[in-house]
Order: sequence, then structure tokens, then C-alpha cells
Amino acid sequence: MLVIDPKTIATKDLHQYMVSAVAPRPIAWASTVDEDGNPNLAPYSFFNAFSSNPPILVFSSNRRVQGNTTKDTLHNIEKTNEVVINVVSYNVVRQMAVSSVEFPKTVNEFEKAGVTMLPSDLVKPFRVKESPVHFECKVSQIIPLGDQGGAGHLIICDVVRMHIDENVLDEQKRIDPNKIDLMGRLGRTFYTRASGDALSNIALSQTEIVLGFDALPKHIQQSGVLTGNDLGRLASLKEKPSQEAFFTLKASDERLQKILDIKNPIPALHEYIKECITVENIELASKLTFLIE
Repeated sequence: MLVIDPKTIATKDLHQYMVSAVAPRPIAWASTVDEDGNPNLAPYSFFNAFSSNPPILVFSSNRRVQGNTTKDTLHNIEKTNEVVINVVSYNVVRQMAVSSVEFPKTVNEFEKAGVTMLPSDLVKPFRVKESPVHFECKVSQIIPLGDQGGAGHLIICDVVRMHIDENVLDEQKRIDPNKIDLMGRLGRTFYTRASGDALSNIALSQTEIVLGFDALPKHIQQSGVLTGNDLGRLASLKEKPSQEAFFTLKASDERLQKILDIKNPIPALHEYIKECITVENIELASKLTFLIE
């Protein structure tokens, strides 16, 4: 593996390795105003939610690597302790990119990006009308992480009001990932769209005990056919099938009967299991997994 020593690599190169590996990252489209009320809008991908009670969002405004200067967003928050964080959906991602340009301080990025300033309820910064979700925030703390170029300032934001476009909700008033159609940031100039075929539904209770990888038969653990994700599906089973289930399966499944007649049935059995997992027939995959055992 390539070994990186943060103390010996150039900051700009280390930055790209980090943001390319820690990805995709959500994007905070941060709206602020300065002490004179002038609006500013800029995107930040060092961003996430860190608490729901109290509701806390955190993003980082890093010092520029070249020149070691700070950004208008940080200055404005230091003066007002307020920010609106707007999420970035696919239909505004190009406009968001325009707002990332370092325009002079007097320039209104809302106008440059072609988005609409929407008054907030509890804070002075404007919301982005075209964004499907807005978080009005009071900033409780700014934590400097260093004084050199590339150093971040963690901006801890207390959410005081949240606005959600009802067009992105499903029948149960939950956010539908396909309707909100969010964008994520990777390294360099790469982004990803979190909807459609990019979505994976991994439903697994965190409180119900599962079998785990170590409970799978050795021939399954050492399979050259089943992938780590396939084994993860099998390891997520809550219990092994009953012996009666095996007898019923052996008597009724013609494909299995042919596999068991092979001198070395394991590879063909693994192929059968993999096909079952692919089509979400986990019940049959479970029976086949523990059959030989």
C-alpha cells in the first residue's frame, strides 16, 4: 500500500488524498451576512450532522493553502454568529459550483449563481429558495484547528429552524432520497448523485443479534465465488434454518439434487447461493448456506 506521512507531504497533495478517500461528503451551501447586512453564499463539503438532540450541524471553513487567508463565510459568522445551511440537490449543483468562485467581498453570490434570496424566520442570513432543505442556525462555537494554510475552523451550528420542501416528501412525510436527489462531493472535480441506481437499501436492526461471519460454515467463509458483500448478507441472518427445512429443500429442489450428485459440489453450490442473494431470495440462500454443515 502507498504510505503517506502527513508531516512530509505537501498540504495540497495530502488534502486531495484525504477528500478522495473520505467521500462522498454532503455539501453545506452556507449563507451568511456580514456586519453591514451584505449577503454571502458559499459551499463547504467538510460538513455533516453530529447530533439530533440538540440538533447540531458542523462544517469547516479552511484557511486557504495559498496565502493562508480565511474566507468571507468565517468572517461573517465571527461577526454575527448566524448561518443558514442549504442542502444541494442535483438540479442546483451547477449553480452551487458558480457560488464557490472567490468573488470580491462586495459581490452577491446569490445573484452570480442565479438563485433566489428567501428571508429566514429566526436569523438574518437568507435561505436559498431553490434548495429543498434549509437549516437556520445559531453558531455556538468556532474551533480553530491550526494557523497554517489548509487548517480548518470547525463551525458548530445549533439548528433553530428547519424548512423542507414538501415536494421531496413521501406519503409518510419522510424525505424520499429519490425526490430530494442530493449531491455529494469527492476529490478533485468529482461529484456523485445520491438517487436512482446509486442507492442501496441496507436494512439491518442494530439491536437484534445476528449470526455473524464466524458462524458461517468454513467453506462459505473461504469461498472464491461469494464476495464480502454476499457474506455480509449471510452473516446478517438471525438464525440457522431448521433440519426439517433442509430435508424439504433436498427433496423438492431439482437443481440442488443435481449439484449434490457432483463429486465436488461446493463451487456449484456457492454459485447457486450467489444467484439467490442477487435476486433477494435470502431464505433459500440461507438454507443452501448451511446445507453441507
